[in-house]
Amino acid sequence: MWLAELQFRLVSDTSYSQAEQQIRQYLEALIFQGQLIGREFPTYFANDHFCSRVILPAEDALIPQHHSQRGQQALAALSEAGLAYPKLKLLGQDLMSSHTDPCQPAEGYIVFTNFAEQVSPLRCSEHFAPVPLYRLGADSTTDYEAFIRWQLQYQALDEIQMQQQRVLPKSAENALQQLHSTLNQQGRQLARQVEKLSGKTCYYYLYSGSSPNCNKEACKKCPGCASDWGLDGSWHGLFQFRCDSCRLVSNIAWDCQ
Repeated sequence: MWLAELQFRLVSDTSYSQAEQQIRQYLEALIFQGQLIGREFPTYFANDHFCSRVILPAEDALIPQHHSQRGQQALAALSEAGLAYPKLKLLGQDLMSSHTDPCQPAEGYIVFTNFAEQVSPLRCSEHFAPVPLYRLGADSTTDYEAFIRWQLQYQALDEIQMQQQRVLPKSAENALQQLHSTLNQQGRQLARQVEKLSGKTCYYYLYSGSSPNCNKEACKKCPGCASDWGLDGSWHGLFQFRCDSCRLVSNIAWDCQ
């Protein structure tokens, strides 16, 4: 990941609210295309320009070829708010975040996230490194807003069930752990869309936090097709189960490890 600054220079008369609104819409379009990581970007005004501190998944994340149609429209609308084309200043690599996957394209994918991950919800199946969503289709006329909004809901539920003094712990865990929960149905549909866009296999991570019987946990069957899906070892040090038919990966319940 890269820490960067976007500078929006004033080139004509405008109001603060109008400039702020157009900058916000542009940044939002970048978020939903997977070109920016995170949700909050400190923005300040200095001399004749606005500056926003942002996190990029890769150095080339903001080149025009990666913009969605919404991003192109938001970029063009900046001039209507009296702002010049944004100038990008790379400040350096973010030492506290994961490195983006080096494969272009990846051999396969895993849809995976949790409450602590401020990275793309798509991982390379070979390196388990984050894959920027825009790499799935740089010339797409749509963006990945549904993917990002699914990730936000997943992370919110995961954080609820991870707290020591938890509110609605079972409701949150059931949404994460049950194969046919609305959350997991949405996530699996997104994984199928990734397969369609990329032509590559895409697995979906099914969270397993607790088990009714830890003695039988290692022998549990695939919840999708009831087949044996246990692996001889651990895939990426995290997954002990994988079903190639259902495109599912999972772990021995954390309470049983």
